[in-house]
Amino acid sequence: MKQLHIIPTMNPKSGGPCQGIRNVAPYLQNFGIENEVVCLDSPLEDYGMEDSFKIYKLGNGKTSYQYHATLVNWLVENLDKYEAVIVNGLWQYSNYAVYKAIQQLKKENKRVPKVVVMPHGMLDPYFQKAPERKWKALRNELVWQFIEKKCINNADALFFTCEEELLLARTTFKGYHPIKESNVGFGIQRPPVNISGMNDAFQQLLPNLKRNYWLFLSRIHHKKGIDLLIDAYNQLTSENDSIPDLVIAGSTDSDYAQQMIKKAKNNPKIHFSGMLSGDSKWGAFYGCDAYLLPSHQENFGIAIVEAMACEKPVLITKNINIWREIKEGDGGWILDDLNVNAIKNQLEIISKLNKEQLQDFGKKAYDVFVDKFDVQDRASYFAKTIKELCV
Repeated sequence: MKQLHIIPTMNPKSGGPCQGIRNVAPYLQNFGIENEVVCLDSPLEDYGMEDSFKIYKLGNGKTSYQYHATLVNWLVENLDKYEAVIVNGLWQYSNYAVYKAIQQLKKENKRVPKVVVMPHGMLDPYFQKAPERKWKALRNELVWQFIEKKCINNADALFFTCEEELLLARTTFKGYHPIKESNVGFGIQRPPVNISGMNDAFQQLLPNLKRNYWLFLSRIHHKKGIDLLIDAYNQLTSENDSIPDLVIAGSTDSDYAQQMIKKAKNNPKIHFSGMLSGDSKWGAFYGCDAYLLPSHQENFGIAIVEAMACEKPVLITKNINIWREIKEGDGGWILDDLNVNAIKNQLEIISKLNKEQLQDFGKKAYDVFVDKFDVQDRASYFAKTIKELCV
């Protein structure tokens, strides 16, 4: 069978959803599913990589809503080639365009594919409740009432990346009545084998890092809880200077990142590496004692799973939607509360674990990855679910 993904952008810098397509597409081919993508990138845009599937770049959309005048016509002309169309994400024109195209095809008594919407966490109630999102939440409420609700409720199925995402989606908006909900999961490819060059690449960026360390690797943004982590770590090191250092890996270009650097400036045990990729990123993962992400909201968290795939235990919060799977497998530590004291207390507990205990937690984290988040296994379940839908 053949399926079409529709997504605003396939630029790797945009993060999770487009990376998810790239992760799973090669494995879906093994189950007889061919993937193509239509997106609103410029035809001239270079992603810096070669993809194994066809990508149709229709050109940039207008405004943050990504309105594109020709998208509906393109879909009407091409959807009969596919058994399923998968909408990745919400709150942008592409979802409404699929709805309009399907309605037009039905009026013309033409064949229509099954429509699947993958919200990728965009129905999480956090986005409607966070104080700093007051106006965006109001905008979303209006868009929901006039557009997204009918797109969601008329789709043949909603696919979620984890059980928590599915459950939370039911609590956010009135009038949410999808025809079918499925937790198909989300997976990553196994990391490259650990080689000495990876550690060398990482150490070159932080030559003053001489001892064990904990790793925060993510976007340096308020949502990630990095301010609380730095405050907790500063308090802990003032009481115990022998704990592991803290490496904060992420772009430091933003004003917020500069504020965090100032917050940490008096603590020589905190190191900012800048954004990591390739060997330096994997060197950071393989070399750390534990991975830390005390986020206010995260639908999946690819970096969390990458850490577990490198046999590293993780410290996360219940605001990260894969916490149930990690807790069930004892692959790390889950914060019930997100505040400085809760983070500090948990870090203190982790700091008292010996090497063998950390390795034991790391092995359990790896088992969670293999059991829940290995892309090959997730592709098998996705293929089974989409084929049953298309029968």
